[in-house]
Amino acid sequence: MQSDAKTVEEYLSELDEGRHAAIAAVRAVILENLPAGYEETMQHGMICYVVPQSVVADTYNGQPLMYIALASQKRHMSLYLTSVYGDEATAAWFRERYLATGKRMNMGKSCVRFTKLENLPLDLVGEVVAMTPMADFIGHAGAHEGSRTRRRQARGKAA
Repeated sequence: MQSDAKTVEEYLSELDEGRHAAIAAVRAVILENLPAGYEETMQHGMICYVVPQSVVADTYNGQPLMYIALASQKRHMSLYLTSVYGDEATAAWFRERYLATGKRMNMGKSCVRFTKLENLPLDLVGEVVAMTPMADFIGHAGAHEGSRTRRRQARGKAA
């Protein structure tokens, strides 16, 4: 489900009662634990928590750097954790802690999918949200983007 909502409130109002309650609960945990500096916005049809462009203007796609996103999809709800995707140690820690809760984990590289709020360990969500200050995330994102640029340049030279 792709939303054209311009505000978080508009996005939430589009959801059915069950999805609204679940997304609102996860959003509350994110907002309670979000390190200083990140902003809540709508981006790519999802609720996003981003590094403002006033802090980092030059990004690979011209959009603010996305730290976390929250979305209601057709068959599930999704929590995108880019700090987990970008760091193998954090990813291993998160997966281990998630599995230890006894809840069924449905996760890709950064996307945690859940169909019911009770399937998502909210305490762990709060921990992972709180663990990456914006300066650290920017540093990691810059290093990651630098490796992408170097790969593109290497391909261009090889051609």
